[in-house]
Amino acid sequence: MYGFSESGMETKFCRFDEALTVREGHVIEGYASLFGACDQGGDVVQKGAYGRSLKGLSAQGRNVKMLWQHDPGQPIGIWDAVQEDGKGLWVRGRILDAVDKGREAVALLEAGAIDGLSIGYRTVRAAKNDKGQRLLSEVELWEVSLVTFPMLPQARVDAHQASEAKGDFLHELATVFQDARRKLAAR
Repeated sequence: MYGFSESGMETKFCRFDEALTVREGHVIEGYASLFGACDQGGDVVQKGAYGRSLKGLSAQGRNVKMLWQHDPGQPIGIWDAVQEDGKGLWVRGRILDAVDKGREAVALLEAGAIDGLSIGYRTVRAAKNDKGQRLLSEVELWEVSLVTFPMLPQARVDAHQASEAKGDFLHELATVFQDARRKLAAR
């Protein structure tokens, strides 16, 4: 989905793709935006579009907000990492279980009822290509929301992979403890 708010903020919805993981019920990571992919609104985010905005937020000591369904009155967590890479805008954060909507979001994610990410931003620079698509070359990123209806329908959550990620994390943690025990026993 695509839309504008009264404040001028634009929103883009993107389903979690197979790279999204949910660990320990509260930690999520994945791509909130994919470079070069045309969304249902005819927009294509270009590589580097978020760079200036992310640097500006960092210089001001501010973070991209994690909201529920783009509602500024319903923050549900904290994005601990938001960065561009060769694929798109990668995010990792924690949903706060001390917040009612955060608890609801965790339950809905685990059940597979919610599977979308959406960015809220303001377009700084864009141009049309010969296909009529809007090429976004610079945006001011405001927030990344968990949403019901994403803009890129081909990107989906793989619940099995999320479970495997949790299992992998626990296996890695157990290995660290076993190694620590061996080192202590060797002393």
